[in-house]
Amino acid sequence: MTTPVDVITCLRHINHRRLPTLNMSVRRFTALGTASQVPNTRRNQHASFLKWDKEGFLFDPGEGTQRQMIFSGISATEITKIFITHFHGDHCLGLSSILQRLSLDKVQHPVQIYYPASGQNFFENIRGVSSYYDVAFIEPHPIKHEGIIFSDDNFTVKTLRLDHTIEVFGYRVEERDSVNLIQEELDALGIAGPSVGILKATGKITHNGKTIHLEEVSRIRKGQSFAFVLDTRMCDAAITLAQGVDLLVTESTFLGEDEDKALAHGHLTAPQAAEIARQANAGMLLLTHFSQRYGVNANFAAEARAIHPNVIQMNDKESWELLRSE
Repeated sequence: MTTPVDVITCLRHINHRRLPTLNMSVRRFTALGTASQVPNTRRNQHASFLKWDKEGFLFDPGEGTQRQMIFSGISATEITKIFITHFHGDHCLGLSSILQRLSLDKVQHPVQIYYPASGQNFFENIRGVSSYYDVAFIEPHPIKHEGIIFSDDNFTVKTLRLDHTIEVFGYRVEERDSVNLIQEELDALGIAGPSVGILKATGKITHNGKTIHLEEVSRIRKGQSFAFVLDTRMCDAAITLAQGVDLLVTESTFLGEDEDKALAHGHLTAPQAAEIARQANAGMLLLTHFSQRYGVNANFAAEARAIHPNVIQMNDKESWELLRSE
């Protein structure tokens, strides 16, 4: 999980451009905004988007997210779920315009919104901040308890409380393991047609007088995973969410010299973000949510790489693509 960046083959860095979607099996993270608290000339308030096959997950849309989506080639129709970690303004002020855009574009599918139940009044205020023709299919899911908040045949979403100045939840997306049949083994045994479906469904089949078990002609394909950890101090829950993930996105509000400020304000330093990745044996670490105090040339990634080798300091509109191995 800690292969150096230059030989990483499962991820590809895409600078300020949108790759064409050639099939539905796309896993791509886009940093729509990478500033903490306030925007500056190079960084918008935070927002992140994860394309996960047919799903589109929007995380913490701060002010200006709708415009950042346009620059990144992401349409409102791609959003299927919205995840709010907490209700500080730089993580939710863009939600009202996103909700209105969903109605304006007449998005036909339901959009589920997950957020801390303790912020229900903030959610209602944001949703009703102005008059508009509300025709979108919005499904609010206020979170009261840690654990699995979504599950289907393909993946699960888990949440744990982090340690900030107000209630905050981190998120983990985990694909289920799948079984890949080995065609050469099937051909050698003469198994074809409906027999293949029976074998996969039941785990075994009798063929030419011999019982063939699924594990004899298949391999397990381990599901991919992603964790989103904003905003928080160092805590065990952050490490748990990040455990073994292929892609970890964390805040990196402060440089290491300001660890005392990070603790006081409920944030991470770049070295602390890397320590979470190291302890969790995470794959790639993407840093975001940078304080304006350091200017545009601050090198958060350099501090983090001293602890975890696979680190990228994200800029607005940059993407990482998570490629799937066979």
